[in-house]
Amino acid sequence: QVQLVESGGGLVQAGGSLRLSCAASGRTFSNYAMGWFRQAPGKEREFVAGIRRSDSNTYYAESVKGRFTISRDNAKNTVYLQMNSLKPEDTAVYYCAAGLDYSGRILYDYWGQGTQVTVSS
Repeated sequence: QVQLVESGGGLVQAGGSLRLSCAASGRTFSNYAMGWFRQAPGKEREFVAGIRRSDSNTYYAESVKGRFTISRDNAKNTVYLQMNSLKPEDTAVYYCAAGLDYSGRILYDYWGQGTQVTVSS
């Protein structure tokens, strides 16, 4: 089992920044790929950003490329999502997830409880 706890959400004006953190406990953090997802009211959960076990392998949804940065600190068992140039359409509950990499396909088995991000116009 992996337990995930997100923090860092809040209310910010458009153009502002927030940094989300996700602290993991349980099994060996460095064995897992990590991802951030979000779900806005009335919409399905969508992928935002992912990072494999190595820091050098990151990937993003087109809607956040160039504005969001995912990173991880395996010594602290934590993954981060730096969000810059925030837009009202970024408003959502943000979830952290952990999964194993099966030959390039990541199956996210563990999820945090979510943290609310609200961007005002």
